[in-house]
Amino acid sequence: MISGSFTALITPFRNNTVDYDGLDKLMDFQIQNGISGILAVGTTGESPTLAWDEHNRVIEKVAQKTKGKCLCLAGTGSNYTAEALAATEQAANKGVDAVLLVDPYYNGPSSLEIRREYVEPVARAFPKLDVIPYIIPGRTGAQMLPEDLAILFKTCKNVRTVKEATGNIENMRKTRKCCGPDFSILSGDDGLTVKMMRDPEIKAAGVISVISNIAPKAVAEMVNRLNNGDSDGAEEINSALEPLYNLITVKTKETTAYGEVEVRARNPLAIKTLMSILGLPSGTCRQPLGRMTQKGFDYVLETTRKVQEKTPEILRPAAEFFNLDFEARLNAATGLKGLTYSTY
Repeated sequence: MISGSFTALITPFRNNTVDYDGLDKLMDFQIQNGISGILAVGTTGESPTLAWDEHNRVIEKVAQKTKGKCLCLAGTGSNYTAEALAATEQAANKGVDAVLLVDPYYNGPSSLEIRREYVEPVARAFPKLDVIPYIIPGRTGAQMLPEDLAILFKTCKNVRTVKEATGNIENMRKTRKCCGPDFSILSGDDGLTVKMMRDPEIKAAGVISVISNIAPKAVAEMVNRLNNGDSDGAEEINSALEPLYNLITVKTKETTAYGEVEVRARNPLAIKTLMSILGLPSGTCRQPLGRMTQKGFDYVLETTRKVQEKTPEILRPAAEFFNLDFEARLNAATGLKGLTYSTY
């Protein structure tokens, strides 16, 4: 079983090109702070806007850095099976431990089709590689169901883990019921990790985390405590992290000449904005993701200031590793240029 705390690693950019030096520093930071593994080129790593040569090179860098230190997962999913097979072959050749296959987006195959025409061909082509389905219907408009996961687990022994981001507790419980105790469920929602790991009908084994980009030590310790039966200690850490979970998607109400609209700054926009505020390697997002509204930026700033004030130990490892004064940077961040839209 695959278990523990995995970081869905941000891909940093400089002048709109991949910042490989920054990537290397981010990986060192993650490994030093006890994560179980690193996921390269997931959605958090802006895989939709990486060219294939960049995609493959990032995977290669992560596989090289993590070898002998922690596990390396690589996002190789697509809405075209031939493309997923080619990407998985590239990743396998780079030496990754597992690949993550997001449900095919937009063209919307059924659960049966996802199993038979997508995950199974990849799993059978690479029997020595762990293949992890990634279930996130809110992003893809498609979903492989627990029944099909169970069939895959029975017929393809390298499909023994799922990244579960449906947000549906009953779906997770059904996955456990169908797949049995030897199947690994990883949380794909930071804010649900504790609930998923504590629920006896889910028994999640860990998380593929976004927030661990800035707080890997806290996330790793929380997961380790849960796996070791220290539920109270884990809940204390979870409570300290909880405000940061709200930064994964930031919603604001904005006024236009035609009325009020809701703006959703989706992952990784707010996290990369925060990393830029703090001085960590990040850069801006690639188009069509852009910048935050001023309201969204202010929310990120105020939330992080409160975390820094109330539980400074959460961000301290990052400040110490990168030799930065977070308190000073957060207090001086109001006038930062280039991170927000000046108008709607």
